[in-house]
Amino acid sequence: MRRAIFRCGFLALFVFLMAKGVAAADGGWSHYGGDPGGTRYSPLTQITPVNVRNLEVAWTYRTGDTGAGFPGDEWKSHMTFEATPIFYDGTLYFTTSETNVVAVNAATGGQRWRFDTHVKKLWYSDAASRGVSLWVDDKSPAETACHARIFAPTLDGRLLALDASTGKLCQGFGKDGVIDLTQGMRLQHPDSKWRNYLVTSPPAILGDKLIVGSSVGDNRSTEEELGVVRAFDTRSGKLLWSWDPIPRDPSNPVYKEWDPKAAATAGAGNVWSLISVDPQRKLVYLPTTSADPDMYGGERPGDDRWTDSIVALNGDTGKLVWAHQLVHHDLWDYDLPAEPTLVDLMHNGQMVPAVIQPTKMGLLFTFNRVTGESVFPIVEKPVPQDAVAGEIPSRTQPFPVAPPPLVRQGPVTPDDAWGLTFWDEGWCRKRIKQYRSEGIYTPPSLQGSIEQPGYAGGAEWGGLAFDPLHQIAVINTNDFPMLVALVPRDQLRAEADSSQYDGWDFSEQSGTPYGMRRKVFVSPLKIPCVKPPWGQLAAVDMVRGTIKWQVPLGNAVLNHFNLGVPNMGGPVITAGGLVFIAASMDDDIRALDINTGKVLWQYKLPAGGQATPMTYSINGKQYLVIAAGGHGPGGTKRGDYVIAFALPQ
Repeated sequence: MRRAIFRCGFLALFVFLMAKGVAAADGGWSHYGGDPGGTRYSPLTQITPVNVRNLEVAWTYRTGDTGAGFPGDEWKSHMTFEATPIFYDGTLYFTTSETNVVAVNAATGGQRWRFDTHVKKLWYSDAASRGVSLWVDDKSPAETACHARIFAPTLDGRLLALDASTGKLCQGFGKDGVIDLTQGMRLQHPDSKWRNYLVTSPPAILGDKLIVGSSVGDNRSTEEELGVVRAFDTRSGKLLWSWDPIPRDPSNPVYKEWDPKAAATAGAGNVWSLISVDPQRKLVYLPTTSADPDMYGGERPGDDRWTDSIVALNGDTGKLVWAHQLVHHDLWDYDLPAEPTLVDLMHNGQMVPAVIQPTKMGLLFTFNRVTGESVFPIVEKPVPQDAVAGEIPSRTQPFPVAPPPLVRQGPVTPDDAWGLTFWDEGWCRKRIKQYRSEGIYTPPSLQGSIEQPGYAGGAEWGGLAFDPLHQIAVINTNDFPMLVALVPRDQLRAEADSSQYDGWDFSEQSGTPYGMRRKVFVSPLKIPCVKPPWGQLAAVDMVRGTIKWQVPLGNAVLNHFNLGVPNMGGPVITAGGLVFIAASMDDDIRALDINTGKVLWQYKLPAGGQATPMTYSINGKQYLVIAAGGHGPGGTKRGDYVIAFALPQ
């Protein structure tokens, strides 16, 4: 009886403290994804489901950068501010939308230092800025210059090493603190006003190595920049190893699966998203992308390994440990968009070191991160065929048995048409009838194909957050179709110049018989042509492989209805029982109950919050921080804000 009374008393005290909000231990967010494995989970508990409604703005920092003077700025349509700050020694570090580097006081938002990178004002194929990485030299005294280093990539392909204390370049690194990452990457048209090779995501840190991927502008030709992943020494900047997803050497075990010409000339297969590492096992996890070009693969016959794959490398040597291709012979721009998330997963009564890979198809693939064995079985299923002349799609594609798909994957039919009025719904129904639509993996066609899920996801670069206590993965997804059409080479210019195709994005795909045009499938009112929700947030029980809850994310239709809207960004989870996410195109940041998905707090940001938030504690107070700078391609309000929230004193 005494033990029962003690347990009841302890539980009551615990609930009381959680409700009141106990002082948080100082600490927080030292990596882009919170930790080296990208779990986006915080053990902080001061902010709870009971008191989260009291959150208020603690401070605001303005970067002053919105892309002024860059090509496309006149349309406010290109640059994005997707940074997640990292926390170290009382300071937050991040890059601005123009990839300048800033350090601010984590308690007040006051600027400590700023480093202007003087990025070339070119048109960048992916003008995104996601942040920086931190490395602390355990072999040097704390007062030594560059004892703690901030590694910052720039849009024009440089990697900077900066002293975390002063913001000055670390002179012993590379050339005067800088590495030119474009060297040796087969840069196409280096003297033009366009730049299609850049680095948009911070490098991963593994011991005294930093591992760097790249962004390569896709759909241009059969010969684009190389997608090589490289490791550099954190002190000197010396190149330590490199790994190319495309086998160039006949000694490579998968070379025999490639056409020799394609293996020699193909580019991309790059890693533009985040890289994870397992420090204990010294393993590096890569989410690779498609070989070029994306929408026609006749010049690269076969499965194209190891593109569109989750890849585990030996961190010391860069050698392949294991890999799984998740899209064979990509024709849909279904590159792996998100960081592989490293978790300890309870499966069949045992704790398994696992890695969960989100995909644009709305599928979660789960593997033992040491052996590469699939945790949930994967089956190869037949997919639509009958592609254009010269194209041979893969006859099957891999599908995990669990968890179930998080987005629609079936054919889009006239019954799926939706609109605000009878008129635009009828317009959508008519257009659905004219396009090819056979469900996921319908090949691009001359008549035009409906791609569902679309090339913007399913999942995107925001990835997932994992709650180790409840074994729940939380992830946001897009759920609306795209239109893709191949265009014979001799008709491409005429179509691109025709007003009939206003709103379509055209790509050359030079070196192939076809160019390409694509766009989001929307009505004349700019609303997706299928029934909502168009954006959702899901909690997945990773023990059972089932969906615990799934709710629309974001208000749509004049901001009156929570229909779920397109989104870019990602969630974080706290031990306080909350999920925090902005991402949605309605410019709101939200807190949801981890158990139910119920929205408990909501705040209208001054600009689009298409970034992933982070949380930390300093001086006993927990803060929630989000970059609110808008998303040019997504059409949200542009800005230059970094906003911190906290409970009132």
